[in-house]
Amino acid sequence: MLAAERRDHLLALLTDEGKIVAKDVAADLGISEDSVRRDLRELAAEGRCQRVYGGALPVSPAVVDYGARQSVAPDGKRKVASVAAALVPQGGTLILDGGTTALAVARALPRELTCTVITHSPTIAAALLGHPKAELFLLGGRVFKHSAVTCGAAAVEAAQNVTADLCLLGVTGVHPEAGLTTGDAEEAAMKRALAARAADTYVLASSEKIGAASRYRVLPFTEVTGLITDADREDPVIGQLGALGVEVLTAE
Repeated sequence: MLAAERRDHLLALLTDEGKIVAKDVAADLGISEDSVRRDLRELAAEGRCQRVYGGALPVSPAVVDYGARQSVAPDGKRKVASVAAALVPQGGTLILDGGTTALAVARALPRELTCTVITHSPTIAAALLGHPKAELFLLGGRVFKHSAVTCGAAAVEAAQNVTADLCLLGVTGVHPEAGLTTGDAEEAAMKRALAARAADTYVLASSEKIGAASRYRVLPFTEVTGLITDADREDPVIGQLGALGVEVLTAE
């Protein structure tokens, strides 16, 4: 089999099975694991898969910069946001992560809702300026322009001094084996800091993130309350998450 044919075969496996196990592919094709790993390195360098120990997973399309992300699955994000906004209690305190799905949540909050919103996203804060009964707290730190949020030691320290009823957390990948992932190490650390300060944490994940993975793990599924997604209930990954005990709220 030619190298190009092997690469096409690997990409088809990612689509059909949601993962690649290098030793299994090598055995099936009668080639060395080194050849498979070399192909995976090349595909990863092209942004077509996410390498993990022993193989690869589908790469998340949500790792592009903030501006480009706004055009990715806008309808799905609005559906997820509608379900998430309904979880915010009257008079409650919400930690709202950054990102385009979280921005959709901010826009979905009722204008007259009395609440406190804590965020590390200047974009989120600006979107809520027209909500007269929403108290806003913006966590400071170094601005990570790729996602339009603050990160780093100062932001994490600020997060450690707040508490909330609910945290709505964005990720770029949701995979039964890789867990909840994102594309930047400092963002992952900030997300962990935010989730640790809330009584309940729900993950916001439009359908393109389901079954995908990014480089840095945020949290295991055991440390979140549930997942909000517009993915089809019959999606095999949703079934696997349910088997792991993950509460999945689906948006119609």
